[in-house]
Amino acid sequence: MAFSDYAGSFDRIVMTRSETGVLVMRLHSDGGPLMWDLDAQLQLARAFEEVTHDRGNRVVVLTGTGDIFSGPRVDPTAHGFFHDVKLTPSRAEPVFVNGRRLVNALLNVGVPMIAAVNGPAMRHSDLALMCDIVIAADHASFEDTAHFHLGSIVPGDGISTVYTMLIGLNRARYLHLTGQILNARQALDLGLVSELHPLERLAPRALELAEQLARKPDMLLRHTRTVLIQPLRQAIERDLQHFMALECLAAVDRQ
Repeated sequence: MAFSDYAGSFDRIVMTRSETGVLVMRLHSDGGPLMWDLDAQLQLARAFEEVTHDRGNRVVVLTGTGDIFSGPRVDPTAHGFFHDVKLTPSRAEPVFVNGRRLVNALLNVGVPMIAAVNGPAMRHSDLALMCDIVIAADHASFEDTAHFHLGSIVPGDGISTVYTMLIGLNRARYLHLTGQILNARQALDLGLVSELHPLERLAPRALELAEQLARKPDMLLRHTRTVLIQPLRQAIERDLQHFMALECLAAVDRQ
C-alpha cells in the first residue's frame, strides 16, 4: 500500500505526510470546517482503514479546518440524519453498520494518534478524544449535540463509553442528559485534553509532538499504541454492538 494510492481519494479529508512518516489528516467540508453527515462518516471509516494498511504511516495527527473541529450543532427540533426520509430498519442499518466500522477503524490504527482540536467539537467529539494525545485550541469546546439532546437518538455509538471512561460516570451522565458544553479550560481540568494553545500555535505543537514520537523505533511505536489503547478497545467491544442496537431502536421509534 502506497500513500499515493489513497491520499487523494477523500473529498472530506486532506492528507499530507512528512518524510518521517507523520501523517496529518485534516477534516473539512468544501474547504471549510467539517460539517458532519453520512458521507463524512463513511469517508472517515475508509480513510482510517487505508491508513492502517500503510506501514509508512508512523504517527497520525487528526485535526480540523479553520476554527471549528466538527459541526454543526444540531437543531433539537430536527430528526437528525433521517429528517427527510421515512426511517425503516433497512434504511437505518447502513448508518449503524458504518458507525461501528468508524469507531473500530480508528481503534485499529496501528500507530500513535494525536488530536489537535482546533475549535468546538460539536459532532463526534469522541473521535478526537479516542486519540492517544489530545491537545486543543484555547477556544475549543466539547459536547454531544447529536444524541439524547437532539431528542431522537440514544448515545450508543461509542460516545457515551468514551466520556464515561474519561470523566467518570456521573459527569458523563450529566453531559449527555443536559447537553452540557465543556469549554477548553473545563476539558483541561477534567483530563479530556493535555494542553491548550492559541489556535496559531496548535498545529505547530501537534507536529512537534508527532515528530518527537516518530523518532522512536517502529515496533516500539506500534506496540505501545496497542498497550495504551487496550482499555478503550475492551470497553468499546463490550458496549458498542448492544448500545448501537438501542440507538437504532429509538431512532426508528421516533418516526
